Amino acid sequence: MFGCKCFHWNQLTDLLPPEPEEPFSLPHPIPQWPPGEGFASGRINLGEIEVSKITRFEFIWACTPSEDKKKHVTFYKPAGIPDGFHSIGHYCQSKDKPLHGFVLVVKEAEFPETADVGESVKLPALREPLDYTLVWSPDDGNGDNHGAYGYFWHPQPPEGYKAMGFLVTNRLDKPRLDEVRCVRADLTDRCETYRPVLNAITKSLNLPFQVWTTRPHHRGMMGKGVSAGTFFCTSDSNVGKDVHIGCLKNLNPKLPGMPNLDQIHSLIHHYGPTVFFHPEEIYLPSSVSWFFKSGALLHKTGTSDGEAIDGSGSNLPGGGSNDGGFWIDLPTGERREIIKRGNLESAELYVHVKPALGGTFTDIAMWVFCPFNGPATLKVGPLDFPLSKIGQHVGDWEHFTLRICNFSGELQSIYFSEHSGGKWVDAYDLEYTDGNKAIVYLSKNGHASYPHPGTFLQGSDKLGIGIRNDAARSNLSVDSSIRYEIVAAEYLGNGVVSEPDWLQFMREWGPTIVYNSRTELDKVINVLPVVFKYRLENIFNKLPVELYGEEGPTGPKEKNNWVGDERS
Repeated sequence: MFGCKCFHWNQLTDLLPPEPEEPFSLPHPIPQWPPGEGFASGRINLGEIEVSKITRFEFIWACTPSEDKKKHVTFYKPAGIPDGFHSIGHYCQSKDKPLHGFVLVVKEAEFPETADVGESVKLPALREPLDYTLVWSPDDGNGDNHGAYGYFWHPQPPEGYKAMGFLVTNRLDKPRLDEVRCVRADLTDRCETYRPVLNAITKSLNLPFQVWTTRPHHRGMMGKGVSAGTFFCTSDSNVGKDVHIGCLKNLNPKLPGMPNLDQIHSLIHHYGPTVFFHPEEIYLPSSVSWFFKSGALLHKTGTSDGEAIDGSGSNLPGGGSNDGGFWIDLPTGERREIIKRGNLESAELYVHVKPALGGTFTDIAMWVFCPFNGPATLKVGPLDFPLSKIGQHVGDWEHFTLRICNFSGELQSIYFSEHSGGKWVDAYDLEYTDGNKAIVYLSKNGHASYPHPGTFLQGSDKLGIGIRNDAARSNLSVDSSIRYEIVAAEYLGNGVVSEPDWLQFMREWGPTIVYNSRTELDKVINVLPVVFKYRLENIFNKLPVELYGEEGPTGPKEKNNWVGDERS
């Protein structure tokens, strides 16, 4: 916790009124998408309620939690709400970022689209709150200095309803009851805190105050939770991830906001990133077909010789689970070394399209296949130690994911997968080329993805110790906007997208490699000064097991994010 001095915006700008803020926009206009049902129509039917997305805001109040005025947090209410729609909460974000968020506004659907729920009589989908509870304010309690302080209000919902967010005022007076709507509880889903926005203590009252963004607890391809874009706040320092506001739930089985096949192709043509490999990369990608035709072999437990694989993977055992009974390996001899280096000319991105956040967003996961993952390099301060085995394995599957807003068709963010983890990067923080196509950098040997060039350590950046991930632009690249294949889009229904045979191979795309990785690490540790040895051992213990090559990697369908949300 730290002391928080809170200011009205006017006090930070010499009593000048705040300039209207324009939300972030992509470098180029988005096109007119091909026709469809509800994608990019501005509104989405969730069943009994209809929602619209608001990205323009009216300033309410700002709080500076430190002496650095660039770090202050600003609170807004939605502006330009369409006729018939109602607010469900306010929005906030740090001022050091472009205005880029959203909140949803709601109204009861004129033509409800829900699964059969019987003939029971239901309460209205939306109702005004009964009252408001003051959650927190930096005011000392006299309320005389109107406009100088922020006041945070929690709507008190009627029985059977839930609040979706909080309201902020710059006066002690409670908001009007008709300023917000609560949602019937069965139309909501569980909400959790996500990213911290503000963590402060009011000096005059010694009261803690914390603010987070929120997200649905149930996410992924099957999740029905819809992010409202609102924030959660509390003066209870012991709050967990579960919160007492809800998020919305999509009960419309038709998922009308999702793009059709023509719209998917148009989205990929418009947003498909250019993927750059390091200029010194040896282990380049290839198509799966090239990998098979070039000599990859299917091995089976109990047999000594491998079987050639058909170019489409039709003779691979499909379905089931990773039972260890089959795996893919490279041939021996000179052919092995040729395949390990890949074939950039044949490489393409393999695309999985799926609903996100209850079908209000579309995730376009783009998978890169490399026949071989090269060995890692250890960095200890200014010293580099190339490792001969650690990190290398046959059959490397990596991915990044574009998250598209289904209200407009605008790129919201990209998830960059980095070995066993990764992170979402908002659209304003991406590099672009050729219109609205982002740039993705894949690291040397390991093929982890990054939004910017540089050296990224898997370990401790602070100590300068870890596995190097070097990313840079080069003439080695793949344009995913034209070199791609859609391999799955389950929500479109059977027969719309034909999944390739190789996608059903649930076993390992490389053999399990057994070697004593500790021997190689000890060689490095033994030549280091004592001050580094203990730190280095601690970092090694925290690195993911796949870095040590202890298992063969599985294909895309066996990854948790195939059905689930990305790890973040």
